Amino acid sequence: MAASPATLPNLELLDAAGLKALILSQHDELVATQQRLLSRESEIEHLKLLIAKLRRMQFGRKSEKLERQIEQLELKLEELESAKASPRSEFVPAFSAQPSSRTATAKPVRQPLPEHLPREVKTYAPEEDSCAECGGRLRRLGEDVSEVLEYVPARFKVMRYVRPKLSCASCERIVQAPAPSRPIERGLAGPGLLAHVLVAKYCDHQPLYRQAEMYAREGVELERSTLADWVGGASRLLEPLVEALRRHVMSACKVHADDTPVPVLAPGNGKTKTGRLWTYVRDDRPAGDSAPAAVWFAYSPDRRGEHPREHLRSFRGTLQADAYAGFHHLYENGTIQEAACWAHVRRKFYELQVAHASPLAAEALKRIAELYAIEGEIRGRPPEERLSIRNMRTRPLLEALRHWLETTLAAVSRKSEIAAAIRYALGRWRALLRYCEDGHLEIDNNAAERALRAVALGRKNYLFAGSDSGGERAAAIYSLIGTAKLNGLDPEAYLHEMLQRIAEHPINRLEELLPWNIAASLPPAIEPAA
Repeated sequence: MAASPATLPNLELLDAAGLKALILSQHDELVATQQRLLSRESEIEHLKLLIAKLRRMQFGRKSEKLERQIEQLELKLEELESAKASPRSEFVPAFSAQPSSRTATAKPVRQPLPEHLPREVKTYAPEEDSCAECGGRLRRLGEDVSEVLEYVPARFKVMRYVRPKLSCASCERIVQAPAPSRPIERGLAGPGLLAHVLVAKYCDHQPLYRQAEMYAREGVELERSTLADWVGGASRLLEPLVEALRRHVMSACKVHADDTPVPVLAPGNGKTKTGRLWTYVRDDRPAGDSAPAAVWFAYSPDRRGEHPREHLRSFRGTLQADAYAGFHHLYENGTIQEAACWAHVRRKFYELQVAHASPLAAEALKRIAELYAIEGEIRGRPPEERLSIRNMRTRPLLEALRHWLETTLAAVSRKSEIAAAIRYALGRWRALLRYCEDGHLEIDNNAAERALRAVALGRKNYLFAGSDSGGERAAAIYSLIGTAKLNGLDPEAYLHEMLQRIAEHPINRLEELLPWNIAASLPPAIEPAA
């Protein structure tokens, strides 16, 4: 949420010097704010000119490098325009002086909605059939008409909201139904179109400028800046819901965690830097638990250990994660226990087997496969039963595997790749055994890795984000889309239903809008063919 302005002191108690100091302070703040806004607007205009210049250079010849540069600049411009509608927009005091024509922000003129689109009319009539004040008969006085651009799969349509005005024949009192709420106040995007834009960008990996080109082919001209405003406004609207999702994930007794690098445009120089996207998954279904599965994403501009420490500040339980050093300090006071990932161990031997057809790596893979075979048999069973079977069948295999690893390590060169793979396993042996002490835990951290697959696909298609604030917006939308998928829902159908309700939904009952709570009214997700 945007910060509220500071409370004014009691002006009646201020002398002339105090009033003068207050006015000067407010003036300095206003000038600084206007300078920041002017700088942002100047950068937007500069990027538009640069993109136009590059597109002229591209005319008549194909250059993949040039196209990539244009795409990155388009994305940076998209992020700057989204930031104008984000929660961190600059606060401009209401009493500011009239801006000059040089500093005034030029807003795009709203075009009328295309006449060729079909209209669906919804009429909102007052509930009363007689005047509440005198009981007189209501007669039609006129009506207010407003239009919202809506989207249904494969076509656009315009929703026309008609609100008849009725007046009392006796006392002239005017009655009219309240206007329906919109996801973004005074915005032209209906919940279906807004959901489609978000899913296209964050699930189908289509940047906004590409979406604008696609909509133009359907005869609907939507500026990229308009789409960016919608994305920024949606991220602000969804912040409380994402926070409720975070609380649900962190209230679990076990959480899967992982992170992935994401390219982000560095401010000022047009080059890229490496940010991080962190994922935290709650999914106890393999242990027969009925608690809803959920994923919460967080963005950070780097990979310092302070970020997971902040993300997990309220978590108490077992963290299933890889061997990232930044997690190690979390285990020091005992409030969080470490459970290591056997998939990471297996991966090191698998890479050796693929590269060198190593018989030692093949033997390690065979032994690890036996552990996974047991897990396949007990998936979905209660924790107590899983723990009992692991103690009876898995522990002997683990003891034999450790003996084999130690014997093999003594027989191979310490500088060999197989020795490095073995040391990786033995160095984390205590944490690798943790899943045999708790039936709620899993053998690996694949739940977190699956959650990051969508990010990896988007990263291949285009630059991940144009700014750190863009990374934060992406993390929020990924959280809702990923959780909808975990609960078997079509992400677009979920976002549509949720955005239709959220503007008027009580803030103290926000959990009702989480995916699993409105799943009954939504169609299931259709999985793509393999």
